[in-house]
Amino acid sequence: MILEHGGKSPAIDPSARIAPNAVICGDVTIGPNTSIGFGAVITAESGRIAIGANCVIMDTAVIRGVRANPVEIGDNVLVGPRAYLVGCAIGSEAFLATGATVFNGAKVGKGAEVRINGLVHLRSVLADGATVPINWVAVGDPAQILPPDRHAEIWEIQKTLDFPKYVFGVDRPAAGDSVMPDVMPRYAKALKRWHDGDREAQE
Repeated sequence: MILEHGGKSPAIDPSARIAPNAVICGDVTIGPNTSIGFGAVITAESGRIAIGANCVIMDTAVIRGVRANPVEIGDNVLVGPRAYLVGCAIGSEAFLATGATVFNGAKVGKGAEVRINGLVHLRSVLADGATVPINWVAVGDPAQILPPDRHAEIWEIQKTLDFPKYVFGVDRPAAGDSVMPDVMPRYAKALKRWHDGDREAQE
């Protein structure tokens, strides 16, 4: 399904392949000979998305462009099934395996690999040619690449990246408190407002 969103429709190169049940929404550019798989969702929610040439976005991947963090994907990139990319930059020739996650403001360098269920955290910068092993976490700028059982070390870096402020514009709550009752009603309302006017794009 190709949707107009916020007055903008996707620009898809005629040589690209779009699976019939993929969703491409809003200010999205898809380059030549790129393939978008079944069930993939590519939505320029509040920020644009540009996908280069000869990319393969596999089945059920989700790519979201958000305000202040557009998505830029270079040429010859593979984004695996169940991968989740939001507001990030992916260098050419990168390999993002099944279940890979790349968060807001992150950058993945040219030829880097994020292997199965690997994660590149908020505002983290993964160097050209670097590898995030299966289930590991890249965090910081420049990114440290750590196994998930070293949570205390990951958290020491992660907390300075300030997810609540960077993504939702709120201060981190005191221990035992939650931002969710404040943030979720506003976020849900904003999503409804942003998408209320979506409609099938005219050819």
